[in-house]
Amino acid sequence: MSTVALKTPMQPQTAMTGCLAPIDKAGLDDLIAKGKADPTVIKTLKCKTVAEGRFRHLNFIRTLDPYIVDEPPGLLGDDTAPNPSEASLAALGSCLAVGIHANAVARGMTVYKLEIELEGDLNITGVWGTGDLSEKPVGFTDVRAKVTFEADRSKEEIEALLDHCKKWSPVANTFTRPVNLDVTLA
Repeated sequence: MSTVALKTPMQPQTAMTGCLAPIDKAGLDDLIAKGKADPTVIKTLKCKTVAEGRFRHLNFIRTLDPYIVDEPPGLLGDDTAPNPSEASLAALGSCLAVGIHANAVARGMTVYKLEIELEGDLNITGVWGTGDLSEKPVGFTDVRAKVTFEADRSKEEIEALLDHCKKWSPVANTFTRPVNLDVTLA
């Protein structure tokens, strides 16, 4: 496996060439078996968000180092990390990528390249409910994910894989269907 440097207007990136680092097929098979054995299991995920100052927030998940979320200067932040909407695009891209990679391995594919470019449109004139409060959609109205995927299969098989993964992505489903949200004072 080798790497190549890619330059974008925003920041340099590195992409792997050759075969993507494999995931544990036996572990994947075990997860598949567990899911089929009890399809009613619900797992509760947790995150504690702590305001650090201005619009910078530390998000504590499991025992990991804090995941930082901030706002860009145009939204009065310090520009030290992705903003919440950008972080949601990153979550969507990562969830789709995990699903694509896992399903490709489950189908016996060899994956050579997997990249997803995401962009989303949202109206920010409401500025968190403090700006223009005229009737308009709040949040993303359109999200586009462009997948670059190279594997040892036909275009039709790869397109079927992408459709399957979009259908079964937890984050994609969070974007595309209503979710119950309860916000209460502790």
